[in-house]
Amino acid sequence: MDNSVDQSQLQQLWRSILGEIELMTTKAEFNTWFQGSHILDLNEKQVTIGTPNGFAKIWLEQKFTDTIKKLLDKYWQKPVEKIVFTYSKNKNAVNYNSSNSITLKKIEISNNVQQQQSTIPEFGLNPRYTFENFVVGPGNELAFAAAKAVADSPGLIYNPLFIYGGVGLGKTHLMQAVGNQIKAMLPQKKILYISTEKFINDFIFSIKQNSVNEFKRKYRTVDVLLVDDIQFISGKESTQEEFFHTFNELYQNNKQIVLTSDRPPKELESLENRLLSRFEWGMIADIRTPDLETRIAILQNKAQEKGIMLDSDSVIYIAKMVQNNIRELEGFLNKLLAYQQINNNPLTLDNIKIIMGNNIKVNQAKKNLTPQHLLNSVCKYFNITSDEILSKTRTKHLVYPRQILCYLLKNEANYSYPAIGKFLNGRDHTTILHAVAKLEKEIHHNEQLRQDMDNIKKSN
Repeated sequence: MDNSVDQSQLQQLWRSILGEIELMTTKAEFNTWFQGSHILDLNEKQVTIGTPNGFAKIWLEQKFTDTIKKLLDKYWQKPVEKIVFTYSKNKNAVNYNSSNSITLKKIEISNNVQQQQSTIPEFGLNPRYTFENFVVGPGNELAFAAAKAVADSPGLIYNPLFIYGGVGLGKTHLMQAVGNQIKAMLPQKKILYISTEKFINDFIFSIKQNSVNEFKRKYRTVDVLLVDDIQFISGKESTQEEFFHTFNELYQNNKQIVLTSDRPPKELESLENRLLSRFEWGMIADIRTPDLETRIAILQNKAQEKGIMLDSDSVIYIAKMVQNNIRELEGFLNKLLAYQQINNNPLTLDNIKIIMGNNIKVNQAKKNLTPQHLLNSVCKYFNITSDEILSKTRTKHLVYPRQILCYLLKNEANYSYPAIGKFLNGRDHTTILHAVAKLEKEIHHNEQLRQDMDNIKKSN
């Protein structure tokens, strides 16, 4: 290392860089990729940046190399020829927070704690759910990365991990993949996967049987607690009270907590504020409806698992027809498997169309959304009038809804850019193209935009 650059200078340099990167990214992205990162080595030819896990290393190499190099040139004011990222978990991790302060935290894992516990088998894990067979796409890559980081360092990063999204999009798969990887790497860990309904029923039963202490021992002595569909705890005051104390006990002892929900914490109704604040302590990551390319990859993966032979035309056709739910996609593949076994014939596109039956009608109905229908939905959501959104006015409170309307007309109603321009009172199609392209780029890292889009789609 250049002797003129001591450790405090490196910390200050990295703090300045992180300060700018935080403004460029969402909170979720920043926490996922940059917390725990630090400069290991710096000289005239190369800077070496340590990352807390291998997945962050790969992601930073692919997505942030150019950005970091520009900021290094800006703050170090000397040219750097090369940036190298390396997995460096054994170093003092640099943690950045929004108050622009840097702290050094040396992460130590004590084996003595685990040696005091007997080896206890996992509960509720399905070995089918692994990271290896989870198909990653633009709609789930953040949740995947966060889950992988948690599995690599349980209890030390993103605690709790809160994953939310619609039905059948892979929340349970990711949650169980965390448990299965920890089980494989640390077999002495006590892992418990449950549904919220199971937690509620166990609690009620313990009260009736006067066995609350046994209930507490079951849930408060685990190393990893995986709770599915936490939204069902809303409105249940006694259960929330018990879960609050369970959460605190585990968290204070660095035990990993992973939760899933159909919506983000702030949208959970009748949830105590103290629970809400705890759900937001760690990492919140959403899973969105997969795009066509991801659905094709998922379909090919699952068809191969089930031994179903599909040609490329059939795969594309099914992926286009089943759009919103991976569980529905798997259910349809089971129908194809049954058909193939009963008839002992190869599947063709024609008989696949016949087998799909009602699925086609449902999806065709969704595709027949009229521009007027989408216009009304956007106006209702943003509490504006159709005259305002169709006007030439370019005030901020109208530009954003107008861009979303353009995006929906293109992607939901399959309208061409000129047709959208005509619908919007003769706007130039290049303006429409720019608006759609802007949102297509932002939707992968702008959480508010994704929520607005999802809410508008749900209203249709």
